[in-house]
Amino acid sequence: MDKNDVKNRFEKISGGMSGNAVIIDKETGIEYLFIAGSGGGGGLTVLLDRSGKPKINQDYH
Repeated sequence: MDKNDVKNRFEKISGGMSGNAVIIDKETGIEYLFIAGSGGGGGLTVLLDRSGKPKINQDYH
């Protein structure tokens, strides 16, 4: 997947000044949480629903 594919496939739907953000995979609707780290690093994790399955954004259902 090249840089343009990533730009087209993923969308930031919320985020604050701290650099943290919720990101959606526009192909699957799955939501991810990005946590910005110090020094330019960070981490990414899938958000889960109450049953422990990946959270699907309702707009992409």
